[in-house]
Amino acid sequence: MPENTANETEIKQASEKFKDIFYEIRKVIVGQHNMVEKTLIAILADGHVLLEGAPGLAKTLTLKTISRIINADFSRIQFTPDLLPADLTGTRIFNQNQCDFSTSFGPIFANLILADEINRAPAKVQSALLEAMQEKQVTIGRESFPLKEPFMVMATQNPIETEGTYNLPEAQLDRFMFKVIVDYPDEKEEIAVVERMLGSKIPEVNPMLGCEDILSYRNIVNSIYVDPKLIHYIVEMVSLTRMPAKNQDLSGLKPYIQYGSSPRGSLSITQASKALAFINGRSYVTVEDVKSVVRECLRHRIILSYEGLAQGVDQNFIIDRIVSAVKSPYPEDAKKV
Repeated sequence: MPENTANETEIKQASEKFKDIFYEIRKVIVGQHNMVEKTLIAILADGHVLLEGAPGLAKTLTLKTISRIINADFSRIQFTPDLLPADLTGTRIFNQNQCDFSTSFGPIFANLILADEINRAPAKVQSALLEAMQEKQVTIGRESFPLKEPFMVMATQNPIETEGTYNLPEAQLDRFMFKVIVDYPDEKEEIAVVERMLGSKIPEVNPMLGCEDILSYRNIVNSIYVDPKLIHYIVEMVSLTRMPAKNQDLSGLKPYIQYGSSPRGSLSITQASKALAFINGRSYVTVEDVKSVVRECLRHRIILSYEGLAQGVDQNFIIDRIVSAVKSPYPEDAKKV
């Protein structure tokens, strides 16, 4: 393993810290482990998260709880059809007494942004948000302003209501590291939710990190080792979303796919796998790390054809077929199956 890989001791200590963070989150959030895990991975990997799920599944509460634990500024923006870019970024205000303009900053100037029902906002607002997500800056008037670090957008969309909504542009979808499908809790979890909420107030969580700690952890995540064989493995899977016929076992998928993932899919899988390895206390990425994040990294980057939609095929089916068809880069993994 190369000498420039992450320090084992630092990773072990950070892993123990994240066990405590998960414990703190579970004081407030019942179940929803996948949503919580992917949100923390995105924060460590400098990515953004798109959540799709019905109302009332603790999406807002999750990000608000995490913001308290890492001592970060939290801002919730309700996206509506009449929202203006200035409502997001801020605007220039004329001061009559001083005969000069001053800048009033909008809610985007926070560390963790909840873009609630993002698909209800018009194109100009999406464009302003896209600049913030990609460039980590916003433009107000003729001047550009850098955003706080760490900066993450967690956007939600409701899969039930379609009236008054806009389809998110593919270019914007591609900027999200993950698309997480948030499911209903099972019966035991729902009973626990009801019993917990019968109390007078939501349990308090303890701050455990600062924003500077997150930035320091990101540097360690960047140094996590990824075997070149694993990089080839990731790229092969992503390229098969574009050209499934390259693999004879997947040729039947070609009519279902209109567009596959861009190279950002490969980058997202790699970076997310490194963050997951870090959380699990390892200085290197495994095949299981990759498989744990591949669905959330690719499902919003695969555009189905009309035939795929008509046949009821979904992105999860395509991704699972591809993962099954691509051989592990390590022969010993095949022996375990």
